[in-house]
Amino acid sequence: MLSTVPSAATGGASTLYDQHGRPLEYLRLAVTDRCNLRCFYCMPEEGIKYMPKHALLSYEEMLRLTGLLAALGVRKVRLTGGEPFVRRDLVPFMERLAQLPGINDISLTTNGVLTAPHVPDLARLGVKAVNLSLDTLDRARFASITRRDELPRVMDTFYALLEAGIQVKINAVVMDGQNINDLIPLADLSRSLPVDVRFIEEMPFNGGSHEAGPASLPWNHVRIRQHLEEHFGALTPVALAAGATASDYTIAGHKGRVGIIAAYSRTFCGTCNRLRLTAEGGIKTCLYDQGVLDVRALLRGGASDAEITTALSTAFRYRAANGFEAERQRPLHQLSFESMATIGG
Repeated sequence: MLSTVPSAATGGASTLYDQHGRPLEYLRLAVTDRCNLRCFYCMPEEGIKYMPKHALLSYEEMLRLTGLLAALGVRKVRLTGGEPFVRRDLVPFMERLAQLPGINDISLTTNGVLTAPHVPDLARLGVKAVNLSLDTLDRARFASITRRDELPRVMDTFYALLEAGIQVKINAVVMDGQNINDLIPLADLSRSLPVDVRFIEEMPFNGGSHEAGPASLPWNHVRIRQHLEEHFGALTPVALAAGATASDYTIAGHKGRVGIIAAYSRTFCGTCNRLRLTAEGGIKTCLYDQGVLDVRALLRGGASDAEITTALSTAFRYRAANGFEAERQRPLHQLSFESMATIGG
């Protein structure tokens, strides 16, 4: 049963719950499906077929929908892509987003290639955290993984964010035979810097660039932790925040933390509080589902705010219990997973 209850944390506004009792309060908003890198675990070398620009939601449409979701209980918005800064006029959009009643937390996921010049604006807008995609600190391996030689620009963004006092969370996808030698150097960034370095299980959202599944996942969350502990000693677990996807740990003598995200093992589904809006206007209540509602059709078909709100509430009432159930519900023709760039990170 779907319900809303007053919440002191949201100043008395309603918080929306799915039929499994999980709050829906965090929107991952993809502003584009385009990316300026070609990471092999995300898409083929030639890239993916991008949607024509008119098929993507306009900023005005995104603002309208986010406002309706805020009225239902969404409080946090994370901007994703593709790469968010590939889309023009992102900062003015963020300024308008920050003015929406009910939205009290705006964050960003970026690959960092185009981000450094915008860091002062992010600080001015009160962006609380930036997730920086970074799979290696080795320039040659970075170029091999992303098919672009852009590591220096990413590191410029990394240090600019730290200088601006914005919380930095590094996201590193763990890939067998690719960047295993980079796990320890990445984790070691947390020794002297106040950063979170999170290691993510590789997922099948690669746009068909290669096979992904249990047989190709030798580095799951258990093995990642074992590997880190072999070098750093015992990791000390940190209490999980509500809806957290990462299991965070402290390392003795380190300023920052390390984390492990069991994105393929899906160990955190029971507390998931996330919704996704794809750049073309699809609502996803699970990373692994095929999409539960086409809001672009509603927005462009003349639907009223009340009609859109009803459609959203109905979609949330049938949310999958976990990522495995969502995957089983995908039509047979969708079992070949799309690129993460089309989903929104």
